[in-house]
Amino acid sequence: MTRYANLALLILFPVAWFAPLLRAGIALPLFGLSEISIISGLQELWQSDVTLALLVTFFALFAPYLKTIGLALVQFDLLAPRALPALHLMGKLAMADIFLIALYIIVVKGVGLARVEVAWGLYLFSACVLASIAIGHLTNKAHPPR
Repeated sequence: MTRYANLALLILFPVAWFAPLLRAGIALPLFGLSEISIISGLQELWQSDVTLALLVTFFALFAPYLKTIGLALVQFDLLAPRALPALHLMGKLAMADIFLIALYIIVVKGVGLARVEVAWGLYLFSACVLASIAIGHLTNKAHPPR
């Protein structure tokens, strides 16, 4: 069961990266709200600070995805369980959960005249992050490193 849930994450994580997480704008009539996704946020970051954009891209996108791929390889016996500690470390490096907490803080706080609404992508991304944590834990139990 966990192996198929993990395979689903290989599809759902990229969908969540492009999905609208938040709608933000000025809380006045006549002003529309802009949709913000992980990818659109990274695009803005690439324009202002390339070094920070590289770090965030690695820790928020590549690290969680590489961990998910590695867990799938272990689950399908294509990678030895002794790789699990390295995958666990990759999970620790992954900023997806920290990024998610930061998004929830933004939603709860709101700022002055700013209006922030939650979009469906935040729920999808939240589910992906929580599922990834649970799948990693269950895989470690099912395939103890030798």
